[in-house]
Amino acid sequence: MPDAASRDDMTRRVLILGQLDGYANGKSAVAVQHFLESRGHDAQIVDTYHLSRAGATGRRRRLPGRRPRQWLLFAVEGCLGVLAKVRGPLRRRLTYPLLLAELRLRASLLRRLLSFTGIDLVVCETPHDTGVLAECPAPALYHCPTPWADELLLEDRLTASQHRRMRRRETALFEAVDHLAFHWHTYAQYALREYRISGHNLIELDWGCDPVDGQASYAQPTRVVYMGSLSSRFIDLPLLARLARQVDIDVYGGPPPDPAYGLRFRGWAPPQVLADYQFGLITCTDDPLRRSGFSAKHLQYFAYGLPVLLPKWRDDPALAEGSVPYDEDSFAEAVAAASAPEAWPALSEAALRQADRYSWDNRLDALDRLLRGE
Repeated sequence: MPDAASRDDMTRRVLILGQLDGYANGKSAVAVQHFLESRGHDAQIVDTYHLSRAGATGRRRRLPGRRPRQWLLFAVEGCLGVLAKVRGPLRRRLTYPLLLAELRLRASLLRRLLSFTGIDLVVCETPHDTGVLAECPAPALYHCPTPWADELLLEDRLTASQHRRMRRRETALFEAVDHLAFHWHTYAQYALREYRISGHNLIELDWGCDPVDGQASYAQPTRVVYMGSLSSRFIDLPLLARLARQVDIDVYGGPPPDPAYGLRFRGWAPPQVLADYQFGLITCTDDPLRRSGFSAKHLQYFAYGLPVLLPKWRDDPALAEGSVPYDEDSFAEAVAAASAPEAWPALSEAALRQADRYSWDNRLDALDRLLRGE
């Protein structure tokens, strides 16, 4: 074991840029901070979720900040919020210039707010703050949630020409940062294949999960849960609604879905409610990005010992153990087969093994090695 002096010599100062929005990106930033602190490093999170606002709580989070750039960013975010509810050409044409304005304004504000003096590494957890990395004097790691340009196109937020420009910008970012990682290794493979990045700066920092108390247990009738964001097109709410007509599904998350879907929406709940269920459900669109994609809820389900119902078109060998593939036509049959008394315990044990394999400590160890120059 190193002595105290040598441990001090290995301590690094890390600045983590993340949006603590209660969803996946925020959880990653917190997990990175906790992990680095457990390894003796000085890690600080800068929560940029309310960057344009007067404050992060109470009425102040609904008001723009005092700086002119905060007013401008507040207005841009408002326009993007309105466009998110619009469909058609207007949404596609206007989203791109507004996103560019958002990136520039956020970068300008962060450069004024942050001091990079003495920082050994800047970790950026969200594409919205990547503009600051271009002029960041400290070494930078972009921990990319998903290839953003392609996601925006598939969310119907870009025209074809805008997508090409956005992809060129994102590719340049991927090549320019000192270190690049994705929230899941299949996204890295996708970027290598589709964006044709060199990969010279790639490291693997897959998503993780924390151990929990109170895992699920077998019960009949078995219960199915969906927990997560309901805001994006790739979630495929129509598919979720059709599955819910075959099997009873409790849905937690937000924002509230259109009542026309007929979902049994339970609102927000802490992850601990997962222990009351026997299966966790993932839905996603069947497109090239999501076939190569990843859902953070997958590992959260595993942590509670829940076998995961996963669309067949998302073929990920790393998560096959403990997962139950389905398609729409066979969904009810897949749930029934996995619910058998002789099948479910083995699936649950496999899920818990996966949760141990993909603990944050295991997944982020490469970051500690990077900081120590190993």
